[in-house]
Formats: sequence, C-alpha cells, structure tokens
Amino acid sequence: MLTLFLSLLCLVALAPAAQAQKLSSKERAIARRIPGQQAADLALLEKVVNINSGTHNLDGVRAVGQALGDEFRRLGFTVRWVPLPDSLRRAGHLIAERKGRKGRGRRLLLLGHLDTVFEPDSPFQRFERQDTLVSGPGVNDMKGAIVMMVSALKALQAEGALDGSTITVALMGDEEDTGEPASVARAALVDAASRSDVVLGFEGSTYTQAVVARRGFTSWRLATHGKQAHSQGIFKEGNGAIYELARILDGFYREVRGEPNLTFNPGVILGGTEVSFDTVALTGTAAGKLNIIAPEAVAAGDLRYISGDQEQRAREAMQKVVEQHLEGTSAELTFYGSSPAMEPKPGNYTLLRELDSVSRELGSGPVEAQDPGTRGAGDISYVAAQADALDGLGTLGGGDHSPDEYMNLKAMPALTQRAAILIYRLTHRRAGR
Repeated sequence: MLTLFLSLLCLVALAPAAQAQKLSSKERAIARRIPGQQAADLALLEKVVNINSGTHNLDGVRAVGQALGDEFRRLGFTVRWVPLPDSLRRAGHLIAERKGRKGRGRRLLLLGHLDTVFEPDSPFQRFERQDTLVSGPGVNDMKGAIVMMVSALKALQAEGALDGSTITVALMGDEEDTGEPASVARAALVDAASRSDVVLGFEGSTYTQAVVARRGFTSWRLATHGKQAHSQGIFKEGNGAIYELARILDGFYREVRGEPNLTFNPGVILGGTEVSFDTVALTGTAAGKLNIIAPEAVAAGDLRYISGDQEQRAREAMQKVVEQHLEGTSAELTFYGSSPAMEPKPGNYTLLRELDSVSRELGSGPVEAQDPGTRGAGDISYVAAQADALDGLGTLGGGDHSPDEYMNLKAMPALTQRAAILIYRLTHRRAGR
C-alpha cells in the first residue's frame, strides 16, 4: 500500500500542469489560475471540516450547506435549500444552479454530499495538516472534493468560461445514511438530473481511474422456523430453524455465487428458542438451551449487483434455494432498502474518453475505467439512467470512514485542473464534437 501511495505522489509531482500542445489558450488560462487558489481552497476546507456534519446532526449539515452556498452565490449561482419531511429525520439538500443559453454545450449536474459518518460524539473532529497531507472528518469523503469543485468553478468564472453555461450543483445531506423512503429523499436529485445531459460525481479519485459503473445494493432478511423439541429428536422430529438457516446460506454460496460483480453477504445471524431482531438498528437478542431444537433463526445481509437484470436473477436464484426446505422447517426471504446500480453504458465510456483526453493534454497521464467491484453504492446511481454519468472526480486520499481519513494536498491542483477543463469542454461543446 505504501509503495502504491509513493508511486502516486511521484506521478503527481512529475505531472506538468497545462503544458500540453492541444489545450486551447482559454484552457491554459483556466488551468494556470488553479494553483494560485490553493491557499483559499485550504482555508475553506478547514472551515467546513471543522463543522461537524454527521448525517444525523441536522444543524451541522445545514451549517456546512450555508457555508458552501455562500461560495456558489459568489460564483453567480442561484442557491436554495431543499428541506425533507420531518418523518425522514434528515437535514435536506443544497441545490445551486446557473442557467445558460439553450443549445450551448451540455447541461451539467455536479454531484456531492455534505454529510459524513462522524456524528458529534465522535472523537475525530478537527482538521489537521502535516506537510502535504491533511486529515479530519470528511476531508476526503467528501468535503475536499466539494472545495475542489468550488475551486474549478472559480477558475472558470475568472476566465469568463461560466457565461452561457447551464450547470446545476446538488450537494446531498444524507448520502452516508439515506433517508427512507429513498423516493422522497432523492426526489430533488432526480429532478435536477431530469434537466441535465451529464452527471459528474465527485467521490474520491484514484488519480489514474474514473468510475463508469457502480454496483447497487439491496438488503435482505432470511427468517427460518422449525418445531421446538428435545435435542435427542433432531433429524427425526425435525431439523430445526438453525440447520435450515445454515442450509440456505450454504446454498446461496454454492448455487448463486459466481457471476462477475455479484456478491451477497450475511452480516448478522441469530437463532434459538427466542429471537428478537431489529432490521433498522441491526441489533438483536437470542436465547435458547443446548438440549432444545431451535424453533427460530434469522439472518440479514446485503446483495450487490451491477445491473437491474443481475439483481433480478440473483433474487430468483436465492428464492429457489430457500424453497428447498429441510423436513419440518419453513423459511421466508425478504428484500428491502435497495439502491440502484450505475450501469456501464456507452455514454459513460464517452465521458471517460473525454476525461482521459483532458488528463493527457494536461500532462497528468491516462485515465481508465475503475473496477466497479471496488466501489460501494453512491448517489450517482439514482440518476445514472437519466443522463451520461462519470464518478470518481474528487480528491486523492484514503482512510474514509475512519479516524485515519486523509487527503493528499499535492494532488489537489492537478485534479482540480482536470475537472475544470472537463467542465469547460462539456459546457462548450455538444456531444460528439
């Protein structure tokens, strides 16, 4: 891991910014502005990282939204806060828009999120800098990426390159723990995407790769039942709920496993004479005796897939395994809480080629498609079917969702230049140019 990180640092250090022959004079001017903005970018990053915005800290999420909303207003965007119903217990979302001339380039949706996994009681709360690395809650996932987005737009505005462009920014307030139902929590995002041709997601970067596909997920709950009796009667008076549960999970492993990008994982199992399980909090209790055949068992987990078709095939195959009951048992499989997949469609690869071209022309090297199996679910999946989509345009760092979260400052200017030039080309050229 250390070798890979050092290699990336060398790659960034050696990449000559804005030296390529194919960049236009306007693009070179945009790229030149970005290194000079880094001090202001760092100050903004420290400000928003030091505002706790754990998903369930509603005031904190709104405060980060206010700070960033001010930045977008200064860039000529119309900014509004989209509240969510009280029943969702989520803060809401920031939407910023610039409406340009009809027929001018492609309409962009830039996507990010304001919340982090670190709630107010987390000991990991403050921004810190050590040479070229910065750490803090959400510094890489994804407050640094939003600051990078602001910086790219700032450079574009300074060169008059935002004039006439249609750009919407959607910063979600509950990406780390989406409110339910998702149809309500993501309504503003879907609406913004309906007016866009391209969605650019600013989740974390690997520098050499971008995301054309992300797996979706759905949660599942398996409940099995058997006849309670003395343990001396096992296999004669019935096989019990725990054996039935074990048979089904083994069947999933043997008969459903195998398709590329398809995984399913049982994360919690309980069984005994008395079982209580909360599918929301993912906590429960179980009690029993060693000489009693368990009448109840439950397991819960997730299913991840690259397309809706793959999800449907997996559900059907899992259900078929469930129905092959051991004698004296029964079982039910329930699916809930799903997030769609970002499917790898041709338009996404077209965007990847455009990003690759920009990166090479900036002297930052090629960009290829990242293996979707290495990325979790993301908000871009809710709108990837509506427009061409590309993700992974954010900051270079690691340790996400842990007290070791960090971001590489040295990579930030080059990644910001890449995003700025990509935005410029997409908003000034029609598809296919």
